[in-house]
Amino acid sequence: QAQLVESGGGLVQAGDSLRLSCVASGRTFSDYDMAWFRQAPGQERTFVAAITRGGDNANYVDSVKGRFTIYRDNDLNTLYLLMNSLKPEDTAVYYCAGERASRPISAMVRVGDYTYWGQGTQVTVSS
Repeated sequence: QAQLVESGGGLVQAGDSLRLSCVASGRTFSDYDMAWFRQAPGQERTFVAAITRGGDNANYVDSVKGRFTIYRDNDLNTLYLLMNSLKPEDTAVYYCAGERASRPISAMVRVGDYTYWGQGTQVTVSS
């Protein structure tokens, strides 16, 4: 069974940057499409970004386009989310997710599209 462990969260000010990491183990990382979701207090978990297993295609929610970049290093079994120009509304617990079934990455935007999940890392952006 695949295991995903996120790190890199923290408390930052608006306009700052953070890079989240998600290290995968237990399976062949390059067999999985990967994604980042986030969940703010009292709200549902929502899609942030996804990337194909080869790293050649990505998809983003509109609210983070131009600010966030998802990328991966298959040699290091690691998924990243580089977050620039952070806003208070980006405050949430961020989760990485993985799925082996091959579907168009543009369609993989729901929680139910992913089988494997990490435990989450808190990102807090102060104004």
